[in-house]
Amino acid sequence: MPRKPPPPKKGPRKPLAEELAHDAVAHEKPAAGDRVDIRVRLRKPVAEALTARAVREEKNLSALVAEILEAAAKGKA
Repeated sequence: MPRKPPPPKKGPRKPLAEELAHDAVAHEKPAAGDRVDIRVRLRKPVAEALTARAVREEKNLSALVAEILEAAAKGKA
């Protein structure tokens, strides 16, 4: 009776998304405090809509976008 070949060895485990994100952010140039600066490219209508919302809420655009992204990140956690 022929022998069965041994099962293939498992490779190293894939890093978790959180680990990859931590490593990616660690290489960024530090900003003030625990913040990281990013650049976002938006289509003109989206940028105009966000700017109008920021004006209505009496916020600057950067603060509004940061608030939206932070809320989205908390909702996904």
